[in-house]
Amino acid sequence: MRRELRILRKNTVAELPDAVRALVFSRPPAPVLSRIAPDATIGVYHASAGEAPAERYAQFFLEHGHRVALPRLLAEDGAMRFAEHTDPLGGRDLVSGPHGLKQPGKDADDLVPDVIVMPLLAFDEDGGRLGQGGGYYDRWCAAHPDALRIGLAWDVQKIDRVPMEPHDMPLHMIVTPTRVYEVAS
Repeated sequence: MRRELRILRKNTVAELPDAVRALVFSRPPAPVLSRIAPDATIGVYHASAGEAPAERYAQFFLEHGHRVALPRLLAEDGAMRFAEHTDPLGGRDLVSGPHGLKQPGKDADDLVPDVIVMPLLAFDEDGGRLGQGGGYYDRWCAAHPDALRIGLAWDVQKIDRVPMEPHDMPLHMIVTPTRVYEVAS
């Protein structure tokens, strides 16, 4: 299922005209902003392989006085923290990490986000999220259950039902290019 969803996501992004790709996810929509405190630390991700782009969200939050953090994978064993990210559009503060991901360097301060914007392979209207399969975000969310959980996705990533396990925590919101789903309180 994950393999098929990765291909669908990649093909969807490849078919988008450059002008459209430049406009989507350029600013968090009003329903998202209304749930974020002015002093909240925002966790985002560095998009790869067809993921919905998050760098303009990071830039927006940085320009509006928020501290911004990216995941920092500590090893291949599933440990993930967030570290300060200060250059969302240029990425000069990023280094290569496990799985080929770009992440803040070792000198970046660890931060604990109040809001976490995360990638996904699929979602449903009940806030179910299917990730890449490594469990990094699942473990982080379990350890930080009070964080506002927001998924960014392409519309085509919506499915009828994401298989959820008892430990899975639903997203509070999912943002696509055409809609905001508000699902969990």
